[in-house]
Amino acid sequence: MTATPASTTPTLTERLDTGPVIIAEGFLFELERRGYLTAGEFVPEVALEFPEALRSLHVDFQRAGSDIVEAFTYNGHREKMRVVGKEDLLEPLNRAALRIAREVADNRPGDLMAGNISNSNIWDPADLQSQKDVRSMFEEMVGWAVDEGADIIIGETFYYAGEALAALEIAKASGLQVVLTLAPMAFEEMADGVSVVEAAQRLEQGGADVVGMNCFRGPDTLLPYIFQIREAVSCHVGALPIPYRTTQEEPTFFNLSDVKASVPAPHGRTFPTALDPLYANRYEIRRFAEEAHEGGVNYLGICCGASPVHIREVAEAVGRVTDASRFSERMENHFMYGSNERLPEHIVALGDRA
Repeated sequence: MTATPASTTPTLTERLDTGPVIIAEGFLFELERRGYLTAGEFVPEVALEFPEALRSLHVDFQRAGSDIVEAFTYNGHREKMRVVGKEDLLEPLNRAALRIAREVADNRPGDLMAGNISNSNIWDPADLQSQKDVRSMFEEMVGWAVDEGADIIIGETFYYAGEALAALEIAKASGLQVVLTLAPMAFEEMADGVSVVEAAQRLEQGGADVVGMNCFRGPDTLLPYIFQIREAVSCHVGALPIPYRTTQEEPTFFNLSDVKASVPAPHGRTFPTALDPLYANRYEIRRFAEEAHEGGVNYLGICCGASPVHIREVAEAVGRVTDASRFSERMENHFMYGSNERLPEHIVALGDRA
């Protein structure tokens, strides 16, 4: 399962040593919005059923500024496939997602392709059998990632410190560089009682090349932890919030409320299908990226809820000009709110009354 380096392309840490690296995530929500996933199940069958849709999203994120093409295998592990009754699709799904990511990365020389493992949702600190099952799932997924030419392994969205450490051990055995990001829930520590910062320190000590946080929390409730982690570790730090307005009172998107909704979600909460009114705007995302980068964070992205425009904002916030920057806003040419000398005064005058 150990990878053999075959390229002179700079490694992830070499790139991070010289500046920001942008990573697009959030495939689950975006592909569900586009009509290719079932909300709730969130199984990435799109890699087999509609590969062109997955490839298109990868390209959109790439054009927006993502330097890493992450294989969409989130939730594509054995236990989840059992839940939906499709365990027979496990390996074909993983390999298809990895090959699509490899193809897209190779189309822009220098981009990295990442294999992915994530929270299993069956890890139990008190049950050795569950831990053994999780490790087995991670081992096979990392093995397929190595087979299909991954450059790095991303382990993400872990809310148990023990599971994150197990994922790190298995990913490191591949010989590839590893990113490990945590996702604490609203009780403000890992689910097995370890503090978020201590968990990050343990991951660094275990050999992670990048540690940090992803998902569950928007910029306002993720960044304070990120800055604490940045002070506590020496390795590179990653920050990938969700693009929603979480608060101290409602620190994760699991418990965000929308009191103005005239038709509430039938399942009784905004997560995951009624979060739309709670989006952070693109300027708030840009501010997040600026603040995180100024605070010493070079591994930057957006998680569930991300669209290409969010990734473009992150990239441009740290000084990048991306392929998609050609279409960055030019409000000076708007028919009513612009400043172009050709705009009729009587139309511009309508702006305040529109």
